[in-house]
Amino acid sequence: MMRYTEINLLGVYVAPIAPMIVAAWAVMIPLRRVADRFGLLRHVWHPALFLFAVYLILLSAIVLLAGGSLP
Repeated sequence: MMRYTEINLLGVYVAPIAPMIVAAWAVMIPLRRVADRFGLLRHVWHPALFLFAVYLILLSAIVLLAGGSLP
């Protein structure tokens, strides 16, 4: 079980959610490119809203994995 405490990055203390946000964004970039390449975003009502929802799902999964709540 991880404790959510500040992380020291080169002498700067950052909130533990900050690297998780960057990690979710880094995973989202290839997912969006794949969706664009195959035209998957044509089939959703609001592409920007859909991508935001997928980003939030990714971020939530990363937070739960880091916290030890998921197997």
